[in-house]
Amino acid sequence: MDYDKDKVDEMVLALLFLTLHDGGRAWKGHDWDAMGRLHEKGMILDPVGKTKTVVLTEEGEKRCQELFRKHFGPPQ
Repeated sequence: MDYDKDKVDEMVLALLFLTLHDGGRAWKGHDWDAMGRLHEKGMILDPVGKTKTVVLTEEGEKRCQELFRKHFGPPQ
């Protein structure tokens, strides 16, 4: 199926904000391909491993909050 992978990545990054905790950690229960692309873009540290969380980079944490507010925040 063809789809805009950048838009999917943006949504996944925005949704990581919902489970953000403990210094930039978020639950990583999202599409593995999208998580891999977010890692390549420098938004998260390597998601591969046994832990159920992923660590956002400083840029990724800032961007996830911006995207969440943009797409899911209250109407202005």
